[in-house]
Amino acid sequence: MQGVKLPVTVTLEINVLLVAVTAFGFVTRLYGIQFPRAVVFDEVYYGQFVSLYMKRLFFIDESGPPLGHMIQALGGYLGGFDGNFVWNRIGAEYTSNVPVWCLRVIPAVAGSLCVPLGYLLMVELGYSHFSAVGASLLLVMENSLIVQSRFMLLESVLIFFLLLAVVAYLRFHNAPNRWLWLFLSGGSCAFGVGVKYMGLFTYVLLIGLAAVHTWNVLGDKTLSNGKVLVHVVVRSLALVVLPAVLYLGFFYVHLSLLSHSGPHDQMMSSAFQASLEGGLSRITQGQPLDVAFGSQVTLRSVSSKPVPCWLHSHKANYPIRYEDGRGSSHQQQVTCYPFKDVNNWWIIKDPSRQSLVVASPPKPVRHGDVIQLLHGMTSRFLNTHDVAAPTSPHAQEVSGYIDFNVSMPAQNLWRVDIRNRESDRDVWKTIMSEIQLVHVNTSAVLKLSGASLPEWGFRQLEVVGDKIYKGYQQSGLWNVEEHRYGKSQEQRERELELKSPTYVDTSRNLTFMARFMELQWKMLTVRSEETEHKYSSSPLEWITMDTNIAYWLHPSSNAQIHLMGNVVTWTLANMALFVNVLLFLTYLLRRRRKIEDIPEASWEQLVLAGVVCSGGWAVNYLPFFLMEKTLFLYHYLPALTFQILQIPVIVEHLYTHILRSPSHRKAFSGVVLAALCSVYLCYRTFCPLTYGQPELTAQQLASLRWKDSWDILLRKH
Repeated sequence: MQGVKLPVTVTLEINVLLVAVTAFGFVTRLYGIQFPRAVVFDEVYYGQFVSLYMKRLFFIDESGPPLGHMIQALGGYLGGFDGNFVWNRIGAEYTSNVPVWCLRVIPAVAGSLCVPLGYLLMVELGYSHFSAVGASLLLVMENSLIVQSRFMLLESVLIFFLLLAVVAYLRFHNAPNRWLWLFLSGGSCAFGVGVKYMGLFTYVLLIGLAAVHTWNVLGDKTLSNGKVLVHVVVRSLALVVLPAVLYLGFFYVHLSLLSHSGPHDQMMSSAFQASLEGGLSRITQGQPLDVAFGSQVTLRSVSSKPVPCWLHSHKANYPIRYEDGRGSSHQQQVTCYPFKDVNNWWIIKDPSRQSLVVASPPKPVRHGDVIQLLHGMTSRFLNTHDVAAPTSPHAQEVSGYIDFNVSMPAQNLWRVDIRNRESDRDVWKTIMSEIQLVHVNTSAVLKLSGASLPEWGFRQLEVVGDKIYKGYQQSGLWNVEEHRYGKSQEQRERELELKSPTYVDTSRNLTFMARFMELQWKMLTVRSEETEHKYSSSPLEWITMDTNIAYWLHPSSNAQIHLMGNVVTWTLANMALFVNVLLFLTYLLRRRRKIEDIPEASWEQLVLAGVVCSGGWAVNYLPFFLMEKTLFLYHYLPALTFQILQIPVIVEHLYTHILRSPSHRKAFSGVVLAALCSVYLCYRTFCPLTYGQPELTAQQLASLRWKDSWDILLRKH
């Protein structure tokens, strides 16, 4: 029986140039990434988060979203890292349990793949393969990008996702029916933002470009209304909805992984802390949900500024007179104390009854109820009156009432105002309810002033009654964190009861969206105190590379690694940016005069390349002038990448449209070749500072200090 021949044809196209530049990218980034086997610059910062992921301990990094840290933790997980390493100083030698190669390989691979993405971006912009190769070689030989790719840092990962987003979008723009590229672009934008908030800059640029293109689609008469609607809907789904969903997904995975109590718990609300295993959840699990008359509670300030704290009192009175000569009530101090303490316990008392225990059945406290707060250990009632507070004289003093004389009667009635209630009959809930305590006599609100008391107040935080308090300020909000139903009427028995733990094995969890919103808000609003760093710099210093960063110094030799760029490439990039702006303005003015120097297609190509490359530089660079945070040279690397890609765009445009005669083109080709050779020579010259080897002599190092502002260590033997 004769077999049936099927006409199957397989075609394989290999772009040799693309393969070659990709190989160069991998060689320059992956070569010897285990050297040095010591903590390099910001690895001391990122490594701490990797260790916390390995141990599943909750933390907050206010500088950015969690995806970048999860990617780094993935490397640690694949390498079998157990998280046991103390990331306490730059230069510390890694122990044998730290998988250095695995921790550094993902950023290195991402940095390597930026090279072929640069090639593909040039091709998608419509430029020749020679220009694409030129762009790739400039990226290959950029020392700063190499250094940043070879360690456990995030800029190379960020740049990879940004370039992938732009390339994918341009490929969709060139072939509008290939929707997969559009979704890849939107997903890459989400990943870029998920790595660092800096990714928002390129995302906004891409959204703006897509909006213009979508506007053009709306005006395309060749498309039916149905097709136009499909374009608008799909573009919105791919570039808006998908990134939002993915961004939420990053936090979902992040919060699922970090399920245990960690070092930053106290920055979060009581409800958030109680949702974590261990820590506060061990104490609060199984507490009565409804606060009742007779309940014993600790009241935590919802505000975490300046630090989280609990309503507190102790056996010490306000001084008779303050430092400025003002008199006080000389009654018992009431403060906000930033540590767990038995003196943080208060008893919710019904003013109409003498009982200090919970009735059977319990009588819950509702919104609008009037209560008294009795300090558990000293039996003093929470009181405020028309006496100026110690350090905030515009507000009322809050005290534990002592009956010294009849001229200062007790004013210890407080109305419970549940601010996050759903109805006016809501019950005060443990942990969940955010309440204001409004003083009945004066309508003052119990709040944290933000000031610290002097030595006589043990530097604890001041609590005041504020009669002009407005709105929903967190400083005036409190929630019950620890809660038990009081059972002891006698003071001695009650003190023993207050000192006992409240462990019960049940669970209370917040929804994911509630946890996400709180965590996101904390990340955007809580800022650690900024301090000057030896290697911090201003954006103006980046353009001309007047600054560098010493990433690693050998403890005894001259071997060292620095973040510094290829001076020739940076100079060419600045020149290309200037020429591009000059060309654009010249063409724009002449086109306004109806003079078309280049074909319409070439003009549109130049404009699109300018938006992507010069626009990519601008959106990733100019916002730093508005930031007050400590800035470093590596913040410039995303902008630099787009600026470098402007070089081959200008070179090809000058060669094709400006230079007309063969002799001029030949001379220009020689100049371009010489510039590329200069880039290579500069790259080779600074390789010892890029890779940390070979070790140079002090004289050789001194010869590399091309600028007086560069900080290069010279150790003479």
